[in-house]
Amino acid sequence: MKIHVSHLSRYEYDREVSFSPHLLYMRPRENPLLRVNSFGFNISPEAKVIWTRDSHDNLLAWAHFWERSHTLSIRSEFVVETLDVNPFDFILKPYALTFPFEYEALYAFNLTPYLAPPFPETRAALLNWLDEHFVDRPKETVPFLVALNNLVHQTLIYKRRDERGIQPSLTTLQLGTGSCRDYAVLFIELCRTLGIAARFVSGYLFDPATDSPSTGAMHAWTEVYLPGGGWKGVDPTHGIWCDDAFVPVAHAAVADSVNPIQGSYYAPEPVPSKLTHSVLVEKMV
Repeated sequence: MKIHVSHLSRYEYDREVSFSPHLLYMRPRENPLLRVNSFGFNISPEAKVIWTRDSHDNLLAWAHFWERSHTLSIRSEFVVETLDVNPFDFILKPYALTFPFEYEALYAFNLTPYLAPPFPETRAALLNWLDEHFVDRPKETVPFLVALNNLVHQTLIYKRRDERGIQPSLTTLQLGTGSCRDYAVLFIELCRTLGIAARFVSGYLFDPATDSPSTGAMHAWTEVYLPGGGWKGVDPTHGIWCDDAFVPVAHAAVADSVNPIQGSYYAPEPVPSKLTHSVLVEKMV
């Protein structure tokens, strides 16, 4: 599937301000199943863009500004070709066919950041919640994760939150609502509580149900590490595994570390700011 994405963020200020270097996690994570056909930035005021790789091997752009301005506009636009049509096209290692399993020593070492469990109080509460709500657990690993994903999806009601930050997992369960990033973090902490390596993913989603351009914001989901299958995307917001409708941009052990735009502005006095943004995701014929 070919997908076109246009993502604009515009910040307005009451007076001219200066800008720190901004971190931009906005270029898709290219791999054999996702090809980036074109990508470009349109940034105002003018900025020098330097590409690097972060500690998780994500592509990270640093935007360095020299001018002061009343506004800051950052637009990314790209076309990708996604090929991951069947998310279940993998073969698990024999020891991981049933759950629970333990990662081999080398895997366990490499996956340490993604296996770190939540705080003891949170972990205990999540285990109690699982004991109460996840009683009939499949024995095979993939059906187990499918059922856990469905449980989170069916338990919560989606609620878009424009404010920054992520709800604690227990708050999400208590409220019964959350945004996609809240769903993802809850699923991550449930997986890590059970001993499954999991990480946060930020990216874009084309909704094949409408087969028409969709607008809104970036999407977030989870990836779990399965021996023999590698990192596999799981989206508890929609209760599905990630296929060619998903465009991953960045992943991390801690969700807040891959916010798409990170930076600050400064002036001699406090200056109010206003943010407007738009995201367009469309399938190309």
